[in-house]
Amino acid sequence: MSVKAEAAPQTPSRTPPTAPQWSGAQRKILIVDDSSTVLLMERTLLSRNNYEVIAARDGQEGVEKALAEKPDLILMDVVMPRMNGFDALRRLRSYQSTQHIPVIMVTTRGELQSVESGYENGCNDYVTKPFGALELLVKVKSCLGE
Repeated sequence: MSVKAEAAPQTPSRTPPTAPQWSGAQRKILIVDDSSTVLLMERTLLSRNNYEVIAARDGQEGVEKALAEKPDLILMDVVMPRMNGFDALRRLRSYQSTQHIPVIMVTTRGELQSVESGYENGCNDYVTKPFGALELLVKVKSCLGE
């Protein structure tokens, strides 16, 4: 009488799930603000959270950098020289290559008329200065779908 040896049941090999990759690079955020203090604060917060940060000092430069750099998100002040944030936002929404980029207005202009103007011109969210780091980070992650 021969006895057949039974093979031990095999457990399927499982590879652990991996975090989504963003085309092999960090998410890029363009900050458009004429205040050196705000630029430094936002740049520090975002860099510490693993975002690539680029900056522009006014609305005109912001539009130019957005067209050239194609950021994943833009943080835009309203009151700036050469071109204000609302005009820059309208310009960005007029170009096919930038109309899809989420824009968060980050400004001292917190009155209802300014907030409404921001949304009417196409912003995705609106934050008034001074802002909390957590508040801004939550809005950034939300706009990026993270």
